[in-house]
Amino acid sequence: MQLFEGTGVALVTPFKNDFSVDTEALVRIVNYVIDGGVEYLVVLGTTAETATLNSAEKELVIDTIVEANQGRLPLVLGVGGNNTHQVVEELKTRDLSKFQAILSVSPYYNKPTQEGIYQHFKMIAEHSPIPVIVYNVPGRTASNMLPETVMRLAHDFKNIIGIKEAAGDIVQAMKLIQNKPEGFLVISGDDMVTLPMVLAGGSGVISVIGEGFPKQFSEMVRLGLQRKVDEAYKLHYTIADSIDMIFEQGNPAGIKEVFKLLGLSENTVRLPLVNVNENLSKRLEKFIQELR
Repeated sequence: MQLFEGTGVALVTPFKNDFSVDTEALVRIVNYVIDGGVEYLVVLGTTAETATLNSAEKELVIDTIVEANQGRLPLVLGVGGNNTHQVVEELKTRDLSKFQAILSVSPYYNKPTQEGIYQHFKMIAEHSPIPVIVYNVPGRTASNMLPETVMRLAHDFKNIIGIKEAAGDIVQAMKLIQNKPEGFLVISGDDMVTLPMVLAGGSGVISVIGEGFPKQFSEMVRLGLQRKVDEAYKLHYTIADSIDMIFEQGNPAGIKEVFKLLGLSENTVRLPLVNVNENLSKRLEKFIQELR
């Protein structure tokens, strides 16, 4: 398998009840997902509530995960934003020696044109000392990276090695898979369509549900990559309801509730996010009991 084939998980940042970073819980979660069989870890993505972490907290999260991982799995670091020059400055100054790639989101809020998106990632590719995975998530950025733009970047910059595709559009994903250069990774960013994307020729997933139920989800992806379709779909339908539930009231509130129910961490999130309600918590608890 290639370095980033299979299941990567977008790690949460667990907080104590006083909203401080819970490093002990973070170590537990890292070990839990590694023991569950995932292939790589994604640090400081959206699911980590990175937007609410200050600089010192980001460094604490990075150091904790690197130490807990002990070199067992490849690491991907989220380095992105809507200020291109600020992202480039971070790439110039941050120590990336422990990471095998960066994950960089398409610029949000500014709503750039396709040419603007291309120029943003062109500058990042020219300054990143390690490979780049671009991230398309229109539901958060308010703009869609079209397949033509992605293919232009893939052909022009050898260190842009893949895309995390989270447009929720299987046809768009298939266009990427159809037209990609050899070796370019099309990685699902939507847990529910991961298996169809893998079976269509995708490389795997960067997942949220995969950190809650790493054993089942990573095995599903491996079966899909092996073209064991019936076995893979059996696992997909076993966990499908939980995917809907963890996103029902926002991410990472849903997956943090799962971690609380599993005894791995508190369910604390920082404003403007809030905890899931009691009804959803009970449904998640019932799902976990039945899965076991």
